[in-house]
Amino acid sequence: MARHSCFVFLFCGIFLPRILGFPQTNTSIDCDSLLPNYEAEPQTSAPPYIIAVSFDNFEPGNEIKVTLEALQGVGFKGFNLQAREINGDVPVGTFKITDPNTKGLECHNVTNSAVSQANSDVKQKVTTTWIAPHDVRDLQFIATVVQDLEKFWVGIQSKTLTPTHSASVNGTGKSKRKVCFECIC
Repeated sequence: MARHSCFVFLFCGIFLPRILGFPQTNTSIDCDSLLPNYEAEPQTSAPPYIIAVSFDNFEPGNEIKVTLEALQGVGFKGFNLQAREINGDVPVGTFKITDPNTKGLECHNVTNSAVSQANSDVKQKVTTTWIAPHDVRDLQFIATVVQDLEKFWVGIQSKTLTPTHSASVNGTGKSKRKVCFECIC
């Protein structure tokens, strides 16, 4: 009887998460490669997800609202969202956790340098706040989104955000534009 109980326990621990449609609870997405820690190949089709940001420009300390959203009603269970400089491979800035479906991650010894799912519930949209650091160049938000065990997309990108280190951007990240109506040559 003990052998039977052991088999049932082993079966439930190994196969039940796959049967239910999401990897084991210790599923994580690597901070560098953005690949999940289980065997599957990323999708090559256009992702049914977008990353929207509240501003195009930022200064150090600005807070940018970042939203990861499913299109066409296709939900997702897992994700890893980071800000990276263009052609960079290390997260920059930190996130303020504002959505109960999200949690901060520590990448490269920086707390909340990435955001991930707090549970495996199906989500249509998650929102977080990113805090811009000092000395950073043009950047994009980049994500891996896990729809289920077999379907995930790596490298989903937002539009490019540009740092503005001058008085032309106010504390909210909105641009103040000066217009010259008459120029002297």
